[in-house]
Amino acid sequence: MKDLVSLAIEAGTKRFGLMPALDLDELDDAVRAVASVGRLDAICGFKVGFSLGLGFGLPEVVRRLRAVTDKPIIYDHQKGGTDIPETGPLFARAMAKAQVDAAILFPQAGPKTLAAWVGALEQQGVGVIVGGVMTHPGYLKSEGGYLDDDAVAGIYSHAVEAGVRSFVLPLTRPQAAERIVERSGIAAGWTCYSPGFGAQQGDPSRFGFVRRHVLIVGRALLSAADPAAYVNRIAEELARTP
Repeated sequence: MKDLVSLAIEAGTKRFGLMPALDLDELDDAVRAVASVGRLDAICGFKVGFSLGLGFGLPEVVRRLRAVTDKPIIYDHQKGGTDIPETGPLFARAMAKAQVDAAILFPQAGPKTLAAWVGALEQQGVGVIVGGVMTHPGYLKSEGGYLDDDAVAGIYSHAVEAGVRSFVLPLTRPQAAERIVERSGIAAGWTCYSPGFGAQQGDPSRFGFVRRHVLIVGRALLSAADPAAYVNRIAEELARTP
């Protein structure tokens, strides 16, 4: 299956990339943010959410961003993959038409939806990233949430069986993430996308079980007085992370 982000991995060495989450109300603000950091080596792509996609139309958002960066663009429908299996091709064709590089799915609607939506995206040549756990407390049943812990873990196992090699694992849940990796068969060299870096204070040093790690950062970068300086400082700190 298509591997979205190319990160140089040396044998036995973990490498980090940063991915800004463009959760903004105005497209012009997103374009300025991308232009300010898009050429930095530490940036390995950009994540677009529903605020821009619904507010301005995803094809137009991608067109505007492509004018200032050649880095991959991921669409996060927040949360995609929660409908019936038959709507997977509709979603996949919309992603292909918008020319995004990949889409994030949280297929909570069950294994049939997961298989259908993953297969539809793959058929359209769109990369697939699958998640099941979110960063905030009160999500899983064990902590007062709605979703059964074992069922959520099963999302990752079924995704591995479907050929997915890129996963969302929240930086704020290192113990849960490690259990999921062990139980689902996610290999250390596959790509892990982790929201929770920056404002939510997730610690990448606790993810030693991951070698290809993309840290998703939103508010901390977008609100920085000098986003490029922020990225460069974080990149230096990550280079020292064991």
